[in-house]
Amino acid sequence: MPATVPDGAAEIAARIAAAVRAHPDVARLDAGPHGVVASYLPGRRRIAGVRVGVGTEPVELAVVVRLGTPLPRLADELAAVVHELVGPVAVEVTFCDVVAGPEAVPDPSHRP
Repeated sequence: MPATVPDGAAEIAARIAAAVRAHPDVARLDAGPHGVVASYLPGRRRIAGVRVGVGTEPVELAVVVRLGTPLPRLADELAAVVHELVGPVAVEVTFCDVVAGPEAVPDPSHRP
């Protein structure tokens, strides 16, 4: 069974998830290729698409993005979003898919 996030990281993970979802080029968060990019919150559901590292581990993001913005630039922008919330930490971004159009795509990995 996956470990829950460290003390205090649940709020951080939720804040990061909300900020990343608010980016206009992000269609949705995703749990990544093998479902491992997630924060498991004690007594609550998981936050797919955000994993807050322990110690010097990076913050991991897994996203589905809208077609248009060059991916390296988008990775830098998402890292900047994380840095605004938690300071200068390493950020790894996985682009799981690219969709055309402005509409958001339902998150198939969302489980209550």
